[in-house]
Amino acid sequence: MPEQVPSAPDRTALLDKYVTELILLAKEQCPEAVVEVLFTRHEDEDAHIFVFLPEDAIEKDIDRLGEALTNRSVGILLDTGLLILTGVYEASQGSPRIGKPTTGL
Repeated sequence: MPEQVPSAPDRTALLDKYVTELILLAKEQCPEAVVEVLFTRHEDEDAHIFVFLPEDAIEKDIDRLGEALTNRSVGILLDTGLLILTGVYEASQGSPRIGKPTTGL
C-alpha cells in the first residue's frame, strides 16, 4: 500500500488515469468490446469496470482479458491504494447493476 494517501483532487485525477489505462488495455485486446464504468463508491471500491465482449467471443479470450485486467488492477492497488474492480462478460450477460451493455467506449 502507498505510504501517503493523496488529497481528494489528486486521488480523482489518479483514479481517472488508471481507469483510462484499464479501458485502453481492454480495447487493445478486444477493440469490439463495450466498456462501462461505475464510479459509485461501495465500501473500499473506487471504481468498477465492466467489459462486455461480443457474442462470438470464446471462453479463452474472456479468461485471458480477465486475467490481464485483474493483474493490472492488483498492480494499481498495490502501487496507489486505488481499488478498481474489473469484470469481463459476454455481451448477452449484461450486469445486474448496469443492465445490458449499450454502445459505448
